[in-house]
Amino acid sequence: MDVNRRQFLTYLGAGTAALASLATGIPALAAGQSISGKTADHLFGLEDKKHKFNPKFKPIEPSTKDDVVLPSGYKYDVIAVYGDRINQNGDTFGFNADFTCFLPIDGSADHGLLWVNHEYLGELEYYVTGYDVLNADPKQNKRTAEQVQKYLYALGGSVVEVKREGGRWKLVPDSKYGRRVSGLTKHELTGPAASLAKEVIGTFANCSGGVTLWNTILSCEENFQDVVDDCRLKDNRHYGWVVEVDPFDPASTPKKHTALGRFSHENTAMVIAPTGQLVVYMGDDANDQYVYKYVSKGKFNPSAGKQNSKLLEEGTLYVANFGKGKWIALDFASNEALQKATDSDGKALFASQADVLVNCREAAKAVGATPMDRPEDVEVHPIDGSVFIAMTNNSKHGNFYGQIVRLFEKDGNHAGLDFTFEIFAAGGPQSGFAAPDNMAFDSAGNLWVVTDISSSSMNSGIYKSFGNNGIFFIPTTGANKGEVAQFASAPVGAEMTGPWFTPDETTLFLSVQHPGENLKSYDQPTSHWPKGGNAVAMPGVIAVTGF
Repeated sequence: MDVNRRQFLTYLGAGTAALASLATGIPALAAGQSISGKTADHLFGLEDKKHKFNPKFKPIEPSTKDDVVLPSGYKYDVIAVYGDRINQNGDTFGFNADFTCFLPIDGSADHGLLWVNHEYLGELEYYVTGYDVLNADPKQNKRTAEQVQKYLYALGGSVVEVKREGGRWKLVPDSKYGRRVSGLTKHELTGPAASLAKEVIGTFANCSGGVTLWNTILSCEENFQDVVDDCRLKDNRHYGWVVEVDPFDPASTPKKHTALGRFSHENTAMVIAPTGQLVVYMGDDANDQYVYKYVSKGKFNPSAGKQNSKLLEEGTLYVANFGKGKWIALDFASNEALQKATDSDGKALFASQADVLVNCREAAKAVGATPMDRPEDVEVHPIDGSVFIAMTNNSKHGNFYGQIVRLFEKDGNHAGLDFTFEIFAAGGPQSGFAAPDNMAFDSAGNLWVVTDISSSSMNSGIYKSFGNNGIFFIPTTGANKGEVAQFASAPVGAEMTGPWFTPDETTLFLSVQHPGENLKSYDQPTSHWPKGGNAVAMPGVIAVTGF
């Protein structure tokens, strides 16, 4: 069967808004062809290359079990859950783990630092702060100062030291590297909007992220407004940025890089363009929002080490127009559309580049960028350099299942202004997955995708056939290109997030986020993961082995 044709036709069936894609070059797919088939596979010789990683497993069936369900031959270790001690000072692992990243210590694949994001509390806040969200008046905010402190401490990120001993992964609870970067931690701003404040307190709503080429972490602030409101914070402009953390230096001050723009960041994907410039791809996770990329002014210098961080302070932020296949510079000095943009009262929207970066969504709209269906994770293919974008869904457009877009920069130049794209995979019953979220590639270029069906929709209505959220394996080349196989299923009410492989690809790290989130009463939990019995469900991070 022609997989690309099937996916294309299914995508068109997702809603009338999808028909707009016919104006962007996609009709080639309807003829049984694909952009990747013409360029990526043959131009880069993917069909002929042999790569070391060849995961073998029998796909699992959708599950509603309150556990992490894996194929035969695979197992998981729970590394850390909320409240676990992570250093000698008594700091504890945060709530609702999300993005994970493993950084080896002394080159070891069995010993390293794991960075883990902590995104939000939601209705499970009761177990963290004691504030009764389920029975609280939503128009009132009666959180005490102590409850706000606990709330902010539970978010942000954790640096934890992990080791594999005797075939099992374990947390090192007294690690000298163990660190919390939370909603109470001091940060500094860099770049054009640094004048907002000399110092910013806290990071939160940390969704996904990325790793720099100089061994630091980029953590992304997403739905910050919820936390700002709940904790009665004064200036929301201090949040919604990409945060750089050095996990190997517990005394270092995290940086919020304003040159990368302010919006509901999902993650970052970093690559070096043929020009030597640093390029960072990003998505804004909300209905009708945009896809961005940042191109540094200077060039990456491998010998400069952590000094390359300066490249994230001066450069150009672009936003994508998919209808024209163009990247549009969000540069106030050169873009007349930004200079002339006004609000409904005729008042200028922007007076400087700082204004543009603080108000990225308004700037993107002003220059004619294409609103997309919740662009979440963006990842760069490790072999051919194509860019994969998870479009989770957009019910306003009749796009309930989502899809994965594959973008091709002209001439392979990630710093360039022109691109084409195709629909690589479409969610739906025909493919077995829905609401794609975080993604990761293995060394052979296979795509690993986790899903984010909301806990309110899971196992009901049009989503019933999918069971719990899961992680899916999708080859990007070869005879099975684009065919989806389910690798794992999450506990009740949860999503698995932040997939990340160790360098030897024998372990896959995953977070189990918000198990039991769909509860209606605190004394009647819907999940008991990971302890089972009558225990309250707690989010955490796991290591999957058996590859």
